[in-house]
Amino acid sequence: MGRFYVTTPIYYVNDAPHVGHAYTTVNADAVARWHRLIGDETKFLTGTDEHGQKVADAAAKHEMSPRAWTDQTSARFREAWDALNISYDDFIRTTEPRHFESVQKFLTAIYENGYIYKDVYKGLYCVSCEDYYTLESSVHGNCPIHERALVEMEEENWFFKLSAFEDRLIEYYTTNPNFVTPETKRNEAYSFIKGGLRDISITRTSISWGIPVPWDEKHVFYVWYDALINYLTAIGYGRDDDEVARWWPHSHHLIGKEIIRFHCVWWPAMCMAAGLEPPSHVQVHGWLLVGGQKLSKTMAAEGEVRLTDIAPVTLTNEFGVDPVRYYLLRETSLGNDGEFSHEGITQRYNTDLANNLGNLVARVTTVVSSKCAGVGPAPQANSVLRIEAEAAIARAAEAWNRFSPQGALEATWTLIGATNAYLERHAPWKMEPGPDVDAVLGDALEAIRLVAILSTPAMPEVCEEIWRRVGLAGSPSGQTYPQSVVWGQYCADGPVERGEPLFPRIVKRP
Repeated sequence: MGRFYVTTPIYYVNDAPHVGHAYTTVNADAVARWHRLIGDETKFLTGTDEHGQKVADAAAKHEMSPRAWTDQTSARFREAWDALNISYDDFIRTTEPRHFESVQKFLTAIYENGYIYKDVYKGLYCVSCEDYYTLESSVHGNCPIHERALVEMEEENWFFKLSAFEDRLIEYYTTNPNFVTPETKRNEAYSFIKGGLRDISITRTSISWGIPVPWDEKHVFYVWYDALINYLTAIGYGRDDDEVARWWPHSHHLIGKEIIRFHCVWWPAMCMAAGLEPPSHVQVHGWLLVGGQKLSKTMAAEGEVRLTDIAPVTLTNEFGVDPVRYYLLRETSLGNDGEFSHEGITQRYNTDLANNLGNLVARVTTVVSSKCAGVGPAPQANSVLRIEAEAAIARAAEAWNRFSPQGALEATWTLIGATNAYLERHAPWKMEPGPDVDAVLGDALEAIRLVAILSTPAMPEVCEEIWRRVGLAGSPSGQTYPQSVVWGQYCADGPVERGEPLFPRIVKRP
């Protein structure tokens, strides 16, 4: 048994949760569930980022105080994750006292180590990013991400000596080639470091909604520095050194590609400056696109699909929780950009879920009811399906372990396809009751048992129902791995139940 500490970015509370947030969170949840399944001691962290100018502006727009606004909006993220059956172990808010304590202790350590100094900053600033840009890094004076005009700002700031860590970061990337995955994103971060690092501003005097700098209370910490430290707050930084030592070497950050610079350059340098090792791994994913455009309310034109129009609860109400989870995990390889569409969910639902998995469970339970008096027979030790199953199990486990839910589900669906083909060849519905039909149906029930275990990180509720229908005790998530995925453990003589279709087919919109 190992340890596994996985985090999502903490989501900014200037607006409501949307399907882009859900994409990250469902992927992190599924990977966390996999590691619990295989016996790892697992901690899964998500939460909300609640400081900065954007939040203060959003609160003012709604005629609320920042505190009241963040309380309301943070609660909406919890509600969204409850609706998607997200199994987080900790939900952090950056307005919590524990986070204030950790941030001030962490940045005081960097200050006392000589890596923070005061200077005047003048430059181009994006309020939406809460970040400064050079003219060269802008797009004709606009933010390259939000496509809004950058504003020129000048104020006294405290700066972090990022430039002092250029060589150490290069060495860290060289000696830890899998620090950032996939390789294309690692190369992007590494190239940024090799291009030369500039010191960066870490405080503001122009706003008050933030964590005060303990050695200079005229300043508050810049929101990104505050936010990054949440990963340490949640494991007790500044309060419990043993917990930090227990979890930090096993940390995995799952992030979108737009925040590579913060997590893959600034954050490891900050950890080094505070006397900590960097996080062990950063997994970067791409964007969800609608019509080829990044989901972004700030970029949506009048009449176009907007990010805030695609709420997770709207999708779960229409398709069900597990089908939405499956689509988000299966449709796109984690690391690439993916296209999001209503038509795409409908197609995955009707083909992968209704036609393949749902049909497999329905035909097996139906034939067991008619040919075996509703009692599940035992599988054959030397079944040809065993070879298919063992290959699928190996591929799925390898994929889950390398942050590839898509690959894991693809491997699992090969077993579903092989089992459906096996049933077509033997046609047990045409056979007379007896040993031959028992052998075929026992093999199919065993394959279904294995599919339920391999799929439970993605579709926990559906897999529980499949487990129950085929007459198994306990739950697929409660099995002891790897013994549970050894062929031949379907418990014969269990009551197999026919039921309503797991995935009633959806008629496509006209």
